[in-house]
Amino acid sequence: MKKELHEANRLSWNAATVAHNSHKGDQAAFFRNGGSTLFPEETGLLGDVKGLAVLHLQCNAGQDSLSIARLGAQVTGVDISDEAIAFAKQLSTQSGIPARFERSDVYDYFRDAQARGERYDIVFCSYGTLCWLSDLSAWARGVSQMLKPGGRFVFIDFHPVAMVFDPSWKFHYDYFNDAPVPEEGVGDYVAQSGDGLVPDGYQTGVQDFKNPHPSFEFAWGVGQVTTALGQSGLIVEHLGEYPYANGWKPFEGMRDIGGRRMAAPEGMARIPLMYSLAARKP
Repeated sequence: MKKELHEANRLSWNAATVAHNSHKGDQAAFFRNGGSTLFPEETGLLGDVKGLAVLHLQCNAGQDSLSIARLGAQVTGVDISDEAIAFAKQLSTQSGIPARFERSDVYDYFRDAQARGERYDIVFCSYGTLCWLSDLSAWARGVSQMLKPGGRFVFIDFHPVAMVFDPSWKFHYDYFNDAPVPEEGVGDYVAQSGDGLVPDGYQTGVQDFKNPHPSFEFAWGVGQVTTALGQSGLIVEHLGEYPYANGWKPFEGMRDIGGRRMAAPEGMARIPLMYSLAARKP
């Protein structure tokens, strides 16, 4: 486990989170008026969560956590970013949607939560999460340990096949990459995607954001992810792939095909841009 890289990523996310939220306007009012940031794929995978204990790993600034809590779940959100968790706590208070948020490296959280005896009906994570994990096997074991018997792990993320391209759809990154990939820092993907990631109306906010803190990402293939979860004792019940990315427009010419689902340019051969997975603990 590369904790020094996790610390670099924490600083990078602290800076980026401020820029991201600057584009989203009055988020508390959005939630008070009944808003939700969940896409149909997430609500479908989660199912009826009323009365269930849900752990949202790498929850970012808490918008999806609060959207799940609004469905009747008791939600705990965990994220490494100080800025993200501070914002999530404030948003919970101002929106009137109760949830618990904890700032922690996910691996430290697994250790501490296990010592406290915490267990959940559902463990959830989504969109741009696995690329920050330096030890996939330890993560999978932690997910399994957090689940009650019969509990479910629900996951949706951008497809690693899509991660081999640069913004102009040219091959750039290895699909198979065992080393950390250094980046200039977490970028302002919210500004890049415009209305795609802001359901309540995009605002200009911070312009031309340049992150002063570098970041480090990790490449995990679909086979590695499913194998790690299976070896942790979970039974994979669903694995789905999608020719679009919810909300995110990382490449040139992406188009909204409805419901803020972003697809490749017209005429381009379709590839998987997103995938989902659901697994159960026996």
